[in-house]
Formats: sequence, C-alpha cells, structure tokens
Amino acid sequence: MAEGLSATLVSNLLNTLRAAGAAFGPVATYVQLHTASPGAAGTTAVSAGSSTRIAATLSASSGGSALALSADVGPWTNGGASETISHISVWTASSGGTFEFSIALSLAKPWTSADTFLLKTLGISLTPQAT
Repeated sequence: MAEGLSATLVSNLLNTLRAAGAAFGPVATYVQLHTASPGAAGTTAVSAGSSTRIAATLSASSGGSALALSADVGPWTNGGASETISHISVWTASSGGTFEFSIALSLAKPWTSADTFLLKTLGISLTPQAT
C-alpha cells in the first residue's frame, strides 16, 4: 500500500508519547489497572485491589516501529479485592496528571487478595503506514 502515514511521522508521534521532559510529551509515563474500559477520561473502573500508578519506561520508536516497554512494570499487589483486571490506563503522573490513553489487555487476569500483577509487554503502534 502506498497510502498512509510515513515511518518518520509515526516514529515522531510515538516518541512524543514517551519523551521524558519533551516540550510536547509527558514528563513520565505511569500505568494504572482497571476492571473495565477506563472511559474517555481514564477514570472509570479503577482497580479496587490497587489504584496505584506505577512508572513505566518505553523504548524509542525508529523507522515507524511501535513503542514497547523497556522493562516490566510492577508488581502491583492486591490489597484485598477479588476482581478481574482487563484494561490499563497510561498517565503523565503518579497522581493527577494527564490521561494519555488506555488499552484492553489481550487476556483478562483474575486477581485475588495478596496476588500480584506484573505488566510484561505493552505495544503501541499507528497504522496504516505507507509502504
């Protein structure tokens, strides 16, 4: 396909999401757990087991490739609620801050008291790209 976004534009847009201290990017990236879609503001269905946002580091995009985690995020420890984690939201701060985006997990995780949750992968891409 010849139509679509250029690899350079995609990399620049993705890197804006992850840029530490960039003029138009977040100062940091924080992940929060949800039991359903976080909604347009990122505040719906926040996990009762742990509402803590944990810092994440995303690798730089180049040549139009996707962003990905540089390291595992977490663990979160469930403080007593039995629930199923199905979504995450991504923020610019550990509290307050700006909601950036949300993602449905590829597999929902039942989560019980004292259980831990570790986010091992996260991929973010923009399509279609011109080829």
